[in-house]
Amino acid sequence: MAKSVFYHAGCPVCVSAEHDIVNLIGADNVELVHLGEDRNRIAEAEKAGVKSVPALLTPSGNVLHLNFGASMAEVKG
Repeated sequence: MAKSVFYHAGCPVCVSAEHDIVNLIGADNVELVHLGEDRNRIAEAEKAGVKSVPALLTPSGNVLHLNFGASMAEVKG
């Protein structure tokens, strides 16, 4: 099974959502991407359809935008 990808920016909203996602689907089923630390992945996230973080990209390509933490414009700074 392909992994989901959880994109976040490290803010308190994102960290809380990260913990919930890992608890719900398991650490082995999700790749965690901190866009503030791994800025070269921002374009990948935007191409996938991420408009704000935290967001979960499912293996089928759906983007689930979770409790709003920051827009991609804010992440890009």
